[in-house]
Amino acid sequence: MVSENAAARLDDTLAALADPVRRRVVELLAERPRRAGELAAELGTPPSTMSKHLRVLRQRGLIAETHPEFDARVRIYALRSAPMTELRRWLAHAEQAWSEQLSAFAAYLGSDAAESGEPRGVSDSPAPATAAGAGDADNTSTP
Repeated sequence: MVSENAAARLDDTLAALADPVRRRVVELLAERPRRAGELAAELGTPPSTMSKHLRVLRQRGLIAETHPEFDARVRIYALRSAPMTELRRWLAHAEQAWSEQLSAFAAYLGSDAAESGEPRGVSDSPAPATAAGAGDADNTSTP
């Protein structure tokens, strides 16, 4: 179970990654830190739009902004690892739960087939009548 605080952080991460432009920004920053202008040019996004996306990613804690000593006007963006680590941890937990459920279901199907002595999917019930032959069996009178 995830704490309320961790759940809120996970919600923030997923909300930030819901936008395809922001996901692409994260992919680019995974390669190396970049300036906002580089990101905008790479994605073909106007600088004002890129600024909004970067603000969302920064507010949600996925990226960090730094200013080089030589020019305080330049902003360099880099990924923060903590949100992605929490997301990977949550995904691993969810995957384990799904795997356990599927294993239990497979075991149930296996035990059900073993009890009946039949392979799964095989039944003794008669096949349904086809539309062409459905009336033939009931029509016992001769003209």
